[in-house]
Amino acid sequence: MREVPQPAPDRIVPVAGHPLVVGIVPGQPDLVALTAAAWATDLRVPLYFAYADQERVVDEEYPDGTVRHSSLQPDVVDDSWLRRQQAILSFLNGLIGDRVPWEFRYLAGRADRALTHLARAVGASAIVVGARHPSSTERVHEFLAESVGLHLSRHQHRPVLVVPLSVVDWKAPAPWK
Repeated sequence: MREVPQPAPDRIVPVAGHPLVVGIVPGQPDLVALTAAAWATDLRVPLYFAYADQERVVDEEYPDGTVRHSSLQPDVVDDSWLRRQQAILSFLNGLIGDRVPWEFRYLAGRADRALTHLARAVGASAIVVGARHPSSTERVHEFLAESVGLHLSRHQHRPVLVVPLSVVDWKAPAPWK
């Protein structure tokens, strides 16, 4: 059996001069991108925003973190990913603009694997993702599938910054009471 490299002091990527990778999804609150931009500004590092499209598969990974990808259904012509990419770029241009250097990567496949590949490729010091606050019907699925942040924290050695998007009021009475 192959030994898997574990997190260790000699595997720490220095923060200074190393970018942050930011996992984003269409429609998520601005807070994730704005938090990443605030950290990048204070650290004086660039950002690599990335979206991993689970409806597409990776055909080839490139050293700069980009990928060549194709549809899961090769017999169907689907260029909706191009519209999604343009929408994400428009969102980031409007929200982040030029306040911090950034690039965008449209990735494919599982988000945790795609973000890990990108982080390795660009030498990122950390990965930033947003926490999801699932509805009651999504909680079982979330528990079984786990979150991207949890997968990242278990399957690669970089720190993962999870931006809270919704919190529980611990002083409020429980909904079942």
